Amino acid sequence: MKMNIDTNSDIFKGVGIEVTLPDDDSFLKVKETLTRIGISSRKEKVLWQSANILHRRGRYVILSFKELFILDNKPSSLNENDIQRRNTICKLLEDWGLVKIVASEREQVINNLAPLNQIKIIPYKEKSEWRLENKHTIGKSRNV
Repeated sequence: MKMNIDTNSDIFKGVGIEVTLPDDDSFLKVKETLTRIGISSRKEKVLWQSANILHRRGRYVILSFKELFILDNKPSSLNENDIQRRNTICKLLEDWGLVKIVASEREQVINNLAPLNQIKIIPYKEKSEWRLENKHTIGKSRNV
């Protein structure tokens, strides 16, 4: 698990996987796609979003929602399985042509993936049938 200590030189505090986007429209496409990827309760048709995209100073990173708590200087129960799920989501986004994983991050992602059965992907056409939930809202302060 990557955890850099030097937060002055790393605007993402050592969390997340840095990616590049193929075009100007990609950010919103990735953001929407991530709302439909996570952990589900099939019985209740609820999906808890697992990852988010964050933009800072012209750079983009895909983070587990638990890594967002770290960026907010709040307690986080981030564990290896959260990292593996985030990595798998990054790989899927890249496979779909929505992002490109930065070369320095590639090996870390490829060598530490979660099984696909741990992640639910809601097709866009089924989006209205599910309640999509996010445990962290970027830009809004929440008590944890």
